[in-house]
Amino acid sequence: MDAAVWSHVYDPCGSQPLSTLVALLPLAVLLGLLAFAGWSATRAAAAGLAAALTIAVGVVGMPTDAAAAAALHGAAFGVFPIGWIIVTAMFLHAISVEAGALDVMKRSVARLSADHRVQALLIAFSFGAFLEGAAGFGAPVAISAALLAGAGFPALEAACIALIANTAPVAFGALGTPILTLAKVTGLDEQAISSLAGRQLPFFSLVIPAWMVVTMAGWRGLVGVWPAVLVCGTSFASVQFVLANFVGPALVDVVGGIASLVAMAIFLRWWQPRETWRHGAAGSEPADEPQDSPRRIAWAWMPWAFLSIAVFLWGLPPVKAGLDALAPPLEVRVPRLDGRVAKVPPATLEPQEVERAVYRFNWLSAAGTGILAAAVVSVPWLGISARRAWQIWLATLRRLGPSLATIALMLALAFVTRYSGTDVTLGLALTQTGSAYAFFAPLLGWLGVALTGSDTSSNAMFGSLQRVTAEQLGLDPLLTCTANSTGGVMGKMIDAQSIVVSATATGVHRQEGAILRRVFLHSLALAVLMGVLVWLQAGPLAWMVPERGQPASSTTS
Repeated sequence: MDAAVWSHVYDPCGSQPLSTLVALLPLAVLLGLLAFAGWSATRAAAAGLAAALTIAVGVVGMPTDAAAAAALHGAAFGVFPIGWIIVTAMFLHAISVEAGALDVMKRSVARLSADHRVQALLIAFSFGAFLEGAAGFGAPVAISAALLAGAGFPALEAACIALIANTAPVAFGALGTPILTLAKVTGLDEQAISSLAGRQLPFFSLVIPAWMVVTMAGWRGLVGVWPAVLVCGTSFASVQFVLANFVGPALVDVVGGIASLVAMAIFLRWWQPRETWRHGAAGSEPADEPQDSPRRIAWAWMPWAFLSIAVFLWGLPPVKAGLDALAPPLEVRVPRLDGRVAKVPPATLEPQEVERAVYRFNWLSAAGTGILAAAVVSVPWLGISARRAWQIWLATLRRLGPSLATIALMLALAFVTRYSGTDVTLGLALTQTGSAYAFFAPLLGWLGVALTGSDTSSNAMFGSLQRVTAEQLGLDPLLTCTANSTGGVMGKMIDAQSIVVSATATGVHRQEGAILRRVFLHSLALAVLMGVLVWLQAGPLAWMVPERGQPASSTTS
């Protein structure tokens, strides 16, 4: 016999401000202990999870077994598919290091430009955007951060730059999954959401490359490479605008990332900064290094070409469907949680929306398996024996054990927050801003991504709330709902999952707090700027908002 459905309680303390403060406590515990108390990410995540469970059961009234099941569901999701992406990406990185291919790659990038500012644009922004479009989740941060560290960036700097770069492309990540999810949740037209996102994010695609360079080298450093910054940002932003408005969300980042890489490669053939800037040696050239033949350079880069092809193919719906047919995913209804809790107004348009909790183990069609396939093909290509590859695989698992435990705890906290409804309590606080809500709508998305680590999850969580609030306040629901996704991307650099991934990829596992402190203000500032843009689009720039039309009846799921 199924247990009774428990409905969310969004004001458990009888006072909205007090309920908001209580709901904020787990996030404050996690980030506070991580950033200011010097705790390891694992201990801070465990403390945040304990706080979330205590509030869910003791304050909100969530059934104890349901809260525990939500934590286990989140932990399992943290291990697979999130952790699986990290393990396979770092395995590919490890075999590249073993074969000496990473050194060749580093020299080849230096041949385009020895300047670290330019290398950050190429690797973190352009190549990272392509990876975001093809795979999403933790792959862009993990791979970009590892490549930057391999190119001679200090580990902490490599982690931070990879996080800052992984913002503007996120709303169109994983072949447009966040946009598709938002359309499904809100009932708004998919193409209209894509078009509006394509009229907001290109401004930030122009800004982010410059922002990265200023973060690394200051304003004087930006002056030295502004032509490259302009080419990098403009090439990506132009493609982002055109495809989002006239084609659809699926290939925006893939095509934009490739276009930016090609534009930069062509531009750098005839332009170079007057002074070469490198970390720890501003204005100096790197030491003389051997010249690699074009054939050897191609050899070194092929594993990453295999990766690009694999993650793109694995992301295509027909390929996913075919792989799922070959190996049907294991789908498990989470006991004690599936169908046990329900959203209620104003978080949903329905009188009661029962939450589903199904754990899906799609081992063959998962993005991480595509990365593993690229790594397996790369083993003989790089001349590594099967025995040595197996040893490297085991060593990678051992090295990443603490990071996987941390990610599992982070996702457990996020799932408890989601299923207990305390995330909606936090969101409702921003909906009390009345006529200023257009400014705060992106901040709600930012909060959602900071909590869940995913723009897709934030859209699923807050999409309905954004639409209900907009209709109550007389705002355009298309504007506020899209703002949830475009504002959410700025929260990607401070979500605990991404921070752990960046630290793991660069080998600074116990410096997550330093990374968070470094990127937090950047994240908040960019979210505020998005808020200003959306506020203007609700007023004097309303002409930028496309016609919403009728809710799509055939929205892609």
